[in-house]
Amino acid sequence: MIQLKTMVNCIDNSGAAIVECIQVLRAKRPAKIGDRIVVVVQKQRNFGAEASKHAGSSVSAGNKVRRGDIRHAVVVRTAKEYQRPDGSVVKFDDNACVLVNKAGEPIGTRVSGIVGAELRKRGIWGKILSLAPMHI
Repeated sequence: MIQLKTMVNCIDNSGAAIVECIQVLRAKRPAKIGDRIVVVVQKQRNFGAEASKHAGSSVSAGNKVRRGDIRHAVVVRTAKEYQRPDGSVVKFDDNACVLVNKAGEPIGTRVSGIVGAELRKRGIWGKILSLAPMHI
C-alpha cells in the first residue's frame, strides 16, 4: 500500500530512480496496484558513459525527468500482500511504479521488472503491460 511520503522505485527508463508519493488520486485509501498517484522525483538514474560526458549539466540527454519534477505514476508492485479472488496471496519485494503523462501513456519506452496482473483487470494500462517483460 502506497500513501503520502512513501518512497517508490521507478522501473521505467524515464530517468527517475526513486520517487516519493505526494498524493493518491481518486481514492481516500492507500494506493494499490493499478492506482494512479502523484509523485516527485527524488533521485535520478544515470545512464553510464552518457551521464559522465554531461557531468556539468544537471540532467543527461537520456533522462526525460529531473530531480524535483512532479509527475503522475501508476503503481505496478506493492510490498503489502493482497489476496486475489481465486484465493492466492501475492506479495512483492518492493514498491514500484511507472511514470505516465496526464493522458496515461508511459513516459519511458521500456519497463524493467515484473508487474502485477491486476493492471490487466483495470483495462486501461495495456501499454504498460505490453512493455513489461512479465506480469504475475
